[in-house]
Amino acid sequence: MANNVFDLAELRKLIDEQAAVPARPPEETALEHEALTFPPVLLAPDAELAAAVPTVPLVADAIRLTTWTGTREVTPEGHLAAPDAAAAAAALGLSAARLRLVWIVAVNTGLLQILGGRAARGPLSMRLTVEATLEFWDGVVMDVLDRADEGLTGSAVVDGHLAEMLATIYSVRSGVATANLARGILQSHEVACTPGPAEMRRLAAALPAELLEALSLLTYCGLVEQTTAGRTALTPLGVWAVRRDLLREGHDAPTTAEVEVFADLSAAELVAELVKGTATQSAVAGWLERRAPESAARDLIEIAASGTAGQRGAVGAILEELGPEAEAPVRQALDDPLMRRYAASWLHIRDLEAPPLSPEDHTWIAVDSLAALMHLSGSAAGRLDPPEPGEDLIKLVDEMPAVGHPDTIAVLDMLATAHDDQAVVKAARKAAMKARSLQHTKLA
Repeated sequence: MANNVFDLAELRKLIDEQAAVPARPPEETALEHEALTFPPVLLAPDAELAAAVPTVPLVADAIRLTTWTGTREVTPEGHLAAPDAAAAAAALGLSAARLRLVWIVAVNTGLLQILGGRAARGPLSMRLTVEATLEFWDGVVMDVLDRADEGLTGSAVVDGHLAEMLATIYSVRSGVATANLARGILQSHEVACTPGPAEMRRLAAALPAELLEALSLLTYCGLVEQTTAGRTALTPLGVWAVRRDLLREGHDAPTTAEVEVFADLSAAELVAELVKGTATQSAVAGWLERRAPESAARDLIEIAASGTAGQRGAVGAILEELGPEAEAPVRQALDDPLMRRYAASWLHIRDLEAPPLSPEDHTWIAVDSLAALMHLSGSAAGRLDPPEPGEDLIKLVDEMPAVGHPDTIAVLDMLATAHDDQAVVKAARKAAMKARSLQHTKLA
């Protein structure tokens, strides 16, 4: 989405708290490019959505403007001349700002076309298929969101956080109170733009009225509506369009049907789907909902204890979603040579008693995480926390041969052939030679 300056930690917290997605450990740091997992949604049938598109006020006005325009000259910039714009606004009952948005939508979607300095009816058919109608609607919404850079709502703060505000509303299907939306925008603006106290007081005073104006515009655009409880929720068309945009941005925004496919899989089958990348983190939440935490953890740990680094990485991503109720099987995993470090870390994060991890243990986990990247694909790999490049990685590479991980040589060879930093490549080659020497010594 455009203007991606929303604080992802706050958005993730709101999703976790209000949409009942299990909370993540506070130690996990969100990055601006990080893909988010949104709660599954139930989409209205395509035919029903397509039938609703012409009733959206913005779309209806774009069709009316197309009829009103007929064939007439436009400015070099491709807009109506001032007298024509005033006449069109009066005829359609629109403000100048709203008329400009309607004109842009009509031209960009093909309702109108401009050739040789004249506007006329465009190539878009008035009898579209269901699929074509939804593609048309997707284009309308993209035009609306793209205008945020040019002052869509009249509020620079709302425009700067518009896409993220819609994502927040998307994550809470029962709707979000206007006061909560305003508070979220102010908090994220303070984090992203670091305004001074005086500026924050001014924004806090002006934002409620500006936000109401913005929500009125989004209602006109067919994206939001007011619930009976007075909250702001997405319309069925809004849910469809915002989900489309989230998917374009690489986020995990599944439908209910997509998640239910994985809900009845065994633990081994789910892990296999995660490793292949055909299942996402949203599938994990649905899978866990149908199982007792202790039973789920026990089945998962059994797979990880005898599996590959990729399977351990996938299992670790699932175990992150479980709370202290899964303590018993995780504590038993302290006796397993491949799982004891992960078990200790899991217990520590939840403030439960656990043995300390040595520096060598942390290095082993780093090797295992890098080894997992060679097995995982899709969102499962994105849930891992491999070490950052730079001097710390070089130091880590030097320490890898001594920790006895079965995939150490494979990881070092991967770094030596695929890493962009030549210093890391050189260190990895040297460490790989050392690891092979240690391996030969043990075999001898």
